[in-house]
Amino acid sequence: MKKKIKYTDEPMEFRVVDDFLPPPEQLAQKEDNVRVTITLSKASVGFFKRHAKETHGHYQAMIRRILDHYAARYQHS
Repeated sequence: MKKKIKYTDEPMEFRVVDDFLPPPEQLAQKEDNVRVTITLSKASVGFFKRHAKETHGHYQAMIRRILDHYAARYQHS
């Protein structure tokens, strides 16, 4: 049997927290993606698959993010 909760009449302190989350329509935005065919080394694909499995993610998304970061960094050069 679960432990019973005892409620008390102690004063509670509250404070208002600013809304810092984006609205749902910004969260659900779909990126413009282009489907490509690329040949990668077994070693690099294996690396991403292992890390995706550990983090319960998707290896293709990891590769896409790496490429996005690389492009963003050198885009202004």
